[in-house]
Amino acid sequence: MPFDGIVTAAIARELDSKLAGGKIEKIYQPESDEILIHIHAGRSAFKLLISSNSSHARIYLTNAPKANPQNPAAFCMLMRKHLQNGRILSVSQKDTERIIEITIDTINEMGFSVNKKLIVEIMGKHSNIILIDNSTGRIIDSIKRVSLDVNRYRQTLPGLQYVYPPDQGKSSLFMLTPELFASFFKSVDQDLASSVKGSFSASGMDKEYAARMLVSSIQGISPALSRDLADRADSISQLFDILEKYAFKIRSNEFEPCVYLNAGGEPADFHCFPLQQAGSCFRELRFDDISAAAEYFYDHKASSNRIRQRSLDLLRVLESGINKLLLKKQKLSEDLLQAENAEIYKLYGELLTANMYRIGAKQSVVTVQNYYDGSDLSIPLDPRLSPSQNAQKYFRKYTKAKTAIKEKNIQLEETNSDIDYLESVLLHLENSDVFEDIEEIRNELTDGGFLRRKKATGKASKSRFNPLCRLSTDGFRILIGRNNRENDHLTFKTASGRDIWLHTKDIPGSHVVIITEGRQVTETTLFEAAAAAAYYSKGRMSENVPVDYTLIRHVKKPAGAKPGMVIFVNNKTLYVSPSDLQHCI
Repeated sequence: MPFDGIVTAAIARELDSKLAGGKIEKIYQPESDEILIHIHAGRSAFKLLISSNSSHARIYLTNAPKANPQNPAAFCMLMRKHLQNGRILSVSQKDTERIIEITIDTINEMGFSVNKKLIVEIMGKHSNIILIDNSTGRIIDSIKRVSLDVNRYRQTLPGLQYVYPPDQGKSSLFMLTPELFASFFKSVDQDLASSVKGSFSASGMDKEYAARMLVSSIQGISPALSRDLADRADSISQLFDILEKYAFKIRSNEFEPCVYLNAGGEPADFHCFPLQQAGSCFRELRFDDISAAAEYFYDHKASSNRIRQRSLDLLRVLESGINKLLLKKQKLSEDLLQAENAEIYKLYGELLTANMYRIGAKQSVVTVQNYYDGSDLSIPLDPRLSPSQNAQKYFRKYTKAKTAIKEKNIQLEETNSDIDYLESVLLHLENSDVFEDIEEIRNELTDGGFLRRKKATGKASKSRFNPLCRLSTDGFRILIGRNNRENDHLTFKTASGRDIWLHTKDIPGSHVVIITEGRQVTETTLFEAAAAAAYYSKGRMSENVPVDYTLIRHVKKPAGAKPGMVIFVNNKTLYVSPSDLQHCI
């Protein structure tokens, strides 16, 4: 687990140095297991993120914007009641455990000063955020209430006495002595343990075993850190010396936060000290403080990114819908191919009608001359039908096939349109980086019948139309739609007929509009807007992407067309590279 006791120590010391004496101004609960506290300390404003997520519990200072729910949760209201306008006295760590305690001075209903303590427990699925009364040690409430039927040893319910999680008999890093440390290895080699000398290999002890001993004996040591420590040492005494240096660096606040990226650029690990093993396998990024490293790690890690988590259900719906439509398209294409070969049925009917006198009763096949090319042709017959009925049967099959061609072409056109639409929605979803954009896409899919409408739980949120805006080198505003409904609003309500509209040619993407304000658009601006259209499209990773452009007045929306779907005329095409966007705008 990246957030081990050593990282927790670094976080606690950083928070104490920056937040002690600070005033709590606002408290939000953006997620069911997450709170965000706005704090003013000295001349600076900070945002403290605390999450009790089972997979990615964490605490650090953040700069990322978080949505403030319209209806605050009960725990958020309780936090505001007890902590808002309070002063942070200190931030400390419990031993070297993954527990951070924030002591806060507040004023109660009677006007007296009282201390409250916010305890953050970072322990995997048992992670929690607990508010207690510091004078009595009783729990005021917790973000996750744990009752007797869940945990018989320790409950976190309002009114109960707060009890620390069991320490599992581990020792604190700051309390280690050579004798205590050596005692951890007595079961391996008595002489080695008593002398605290010799190499691991001399006792038959490998480094993997030493790493496991560190995890099982010392608080806050994660498996990744233990392996790294054991790899640096060749003896128990050397390993103890390394641990002593770590303890000294923690006390002295000499941290070197690092994030390690895999070949795909996704964070694989992070720590407040460089990890030798990770550094040899991954690319290392250095940070000035541990909060910045932690924020980078969790914001860029796919499994912990809340934006991606929120969009997973939409992603599944879109991918499933596109796959179904592709299968439907394949079936329609096969039916069309079969229907287009129906001319043979017309020929069978004509030849049977011309040779009816040659056909006997209950024949199953008849061979006649094809008067178009003079060849002999065998025609299958239904012996239960008369020659005339067999001829009419083939004429009906021919007529049905011709009708099917017309209908299936219409269905194929609609299916292709639906595929294009869903692919455009999928593109906008992949480019979304804030919750509001995802909710707009969710509303769009709901209105289009691709998602079930949820039962209303309050006031319906209004759609917001706020396209991305960039300024060209020559001072023209370039507007970019972030979803299909915003594309429609941008093209048909925001822009005027003299503005220029751009879109990638036959590639799903955003509508892009150059606001001309009656001025003549320069070639530089046109290419910059085309680069933006290419970048915000499915062709983002390609080179020489074709981009169509025309005046807004030449863009029309067909009746009944889905959001974002338009037709246009009098267009010209530019070829640009999406990578040019960062250089030109």
